[in-house]
Amino acid sequence: MNYSEALDWLYSAQMFGIKLGLAGTTHLLTELGVAQPRARIIHVAGTNGKGSVCAFAESVARTAGYKTGLFTSPHLVRFNERIRVQGAEIPDADAARLIERVRGVVSAWKTPPTFFELTLAIALLYFAEQEVDLIILETGLGGRLDATNAVPKDAAVITPIGMDHTQYLGNTLYEIAGEKAAILAWHRAALSAPQDPEAMRAIHEAAERCDTECRIISEECSYPLGLAGAHQRRNAALALAALRAAIPHFLCSQEQLEEGLASTRWPGRFEAISPRVILDGAHNPPAVRTLVSCWRAKYADEKAFCIFAGSADKALGEIISILNPIIAGWILPPVQSPRILPQKDLEKLVRRHSTAPITAPSTLAEALETPMRPLLLCGSFFLLGEALALLRKHEHFRPTAQ
Repeated sequence: MNYSEALDWLYSAQMFGIKLGLAGTTHLLTELGVAQPRARIIHVAGTNGKGSVCAFAESVARTAGYKTGLFTSPHLVRFNERIRVQGAEIPDADAARLIERVRGVVSAWKTPPTFFELTLAIALLYFAEQEVDLIILETGLGGRLDATNAVPKDAAVITPIGMDHTQYLGNTLYEIAGEKAAILAWHRAALSAPQDPEAMRAIHEAAERCDTECRIISEECSYPLGLAGAHQRRNAALALAALRAAIPHFLCSQEQLEEGLASTRWPGRFEAISPRVILDGAHNPPAVRTLVSCWRAKYADEKAFCIFAGSADKALGEIISILNPIIAGWILPPVQSPRILPQKDLEKLVRRHSTAPITAPSTLAEALETPMRPLLLCGSFFLLGEALALLRKHEHFRPTAQ
């Protein structure tokens, strides 16, 4: 298969949806010989900040001379973004080759693996080939039954937990935190950001079951950072603690530490892509509150013209209400992802929660042509990915549901 054909096959696995559970993942990784990676592993779960913590940890470790493998989701523009070695995306040829290898193993299985399980397997194959020293795994959904939890780890990291994915994880913060804290492993290092008391109770209970102690990282990193926002100081501190916990005698000079933190890049996190144009992937109420704080820190009382879309399963009414005080006008374009709330339904929802004027362009490309500034794009990573593909004139963008 060439790269395009390989992605056609891999993306077709999305029809099987989300399947929580570790048995299938364990079987797949065992068949491929990557169930026990030789590298040190940091596993990150939580509601918000997972990607930033992973990015900080990867950047500092790479700058310090460790060979890094990074697995994250979702991607914005290209599938390859999910799998990186030394900060570089997996090349098309390697992605196609490894997808074909995995397809050969699973083609006759009665219960086919999911898109996420396959992608994790491809990542671990690539990391093994590249002989990385450190693997950083971002949880896809929850923790206990997420495919990444089938992989052994040296340190488990919990970022701030909020109400999200309640249809899968539970209806209370305690239940959701319990699902995420289930990535903690027997006698392995455990670290957490400060949490709501109910979430903290679930995390400490999980730590007790694993006969380990969960360290709460409450300090903030004081060095210059490559990611914007005061909240990133806490994410950076958590990332540094994770590196020191996962790698015995972690070797990193002061110069390397500062360079790694300052050079960290992670798209869609209050990212200025041009003067007075901000992209942010905030898609749940806690993340949107952080976005509003970042906006006010940068723009004070100046309001945004907001290109907005959101997944139908998110708390969009609450999100719109949180955003409303900083919004001068809403721009609600259609977005290709099947998970996005249809444009007409979103327009009705915005009218219920905001009095700011609304425009509903016929295409996202039309929305991006607006001269209004400052401009904020937010609400969904699917929106951000399609927007970046249009802005970069990426001809082979594929919408994704996962």
